[in-house]
Amino acid sequence: MKHGPWGPEGSAALLDRVRSLGVSCSPGQAQSLLAFESLLRERAVSLGLVARSDAGRLLERHVLDSLRAAPVIRSVERDVADIGSGAGLPGIPVAIVRPDLRVSLVEARRRAAAFLELAVERLSLENVEVVAGRVEQLDREFDVCLARAFGPLDRTWRAVAGILRPSGRLVYFGGRRFRPPRSPEGAVVRVLETAVLESGGPLVIMSRQ
Repeated sequence: MKHGPWGPEGSAALLDRVRSLGVSCSPGQAQSLLAFESLLRERAVSLGLVARSDAGRLLERHVLDSLRAAPVIRSVERDVADIGSGAGLPGIPVAIVRPDLRVSLVEARRRAAAFLELAVERLSLENVEVVAGRVEQLDREFDVCLARAFGPLDRTWRAVAGILRPSGRLVYFGGRRFRPPRSPEGAVVRVLETAVLESGGPLVIMSRQ
């Protein structure tokens, strides 16, 4: 296996970094995160699913950033959808460190969905399924929807409102310039400041009143 800038001893260093984010992680899970980073670098970049400019900082900018959502998901919340999953961010890193979850990677683009199928197979992620299609076409309900690069918050909330259970929540990754909007009618918005990584933005939690 090729290793990124963390080097061949990267597993131990990554394990410490993940735990510093308040995320429980085993050595085996750290190895899986590194394997995912290698797959992103070797396949996702060339497919245009991750920017070429990010190729040298995939762990910090994408994998670790995705893990900020892991401790936000409650133990009673089991069914999770990563909408517009793209390269599997944040869904795959979250699924690696939270094997108690059932994670659906929802992606409409065929090329991205094919990459996700490859990643799930390579990483032996038994708690993950790839759903090739649009969010609006889903006829299932989830406890949590994750959205990292889906679109503006108001549009994202409209997209997930029909697939969230009554007590369900949206976990939205705000960008560096994110400013809390006015709460949509019938919804509650909570901005959660987390560990500052390269992305810099907060997590935004939305639920029904």
